[in-house]
Amino acid sequence: MRIALEIRPKQVLRWVLAVLLVWAALSKIANLNEFYLNIALYRLPLPDAWLRLAAMVMPWLELLAGILMIAGSARRAALFWAMILFAAFVLATGQAWARGLNINCGCFNLDFLGAGFAAFFETVKFAFFRALLLFAAAVYLWRSPTESIGPRPGPA
Repeated sequence: MRIALEIRPKQVLRWVLAVLLVWAALSKIANLNEFYLNIALYRLPLPDAWLRLAAMVMPWLELLAGILMIAGSARRAALFWAMILFAAFVLATGQAWARGLNINCGCFNLDFLGAGFAAFFETVKFAFFRALLLFAAAVYLWRSPTESIGPRPGPA
């Protein structure tokens, strides 16, 4: 009996996006107040009530999109929500970077990397390019034909 493992790049990319979304969501859900404070540091021209609402809703949308991508159900809807979330992250981090704000992006809990290493990955500049790359990956997957679940048919 021979078992073949077929690695599909689009499927791997979808799983990477899904795991990142779930990781980011869980680190925010674990401390919603800290996430709200991180959002407030962006000094977005929005009422405080909207920032609080975003801090409560955004992590759950990330979690839902990530779980749906992992499960493979409602994949296009999950990718659509991921694109919206990543676009919002691009706009928020881009305006903060353009304005010279020296803040922690609040995207992931990277404390396990150590203070210096985590500080680099949490900078607004790095977060902007990471969000841009994640947005591009989500758009690519959303525009691509869906990959099949079962094995690919071989020659007859």
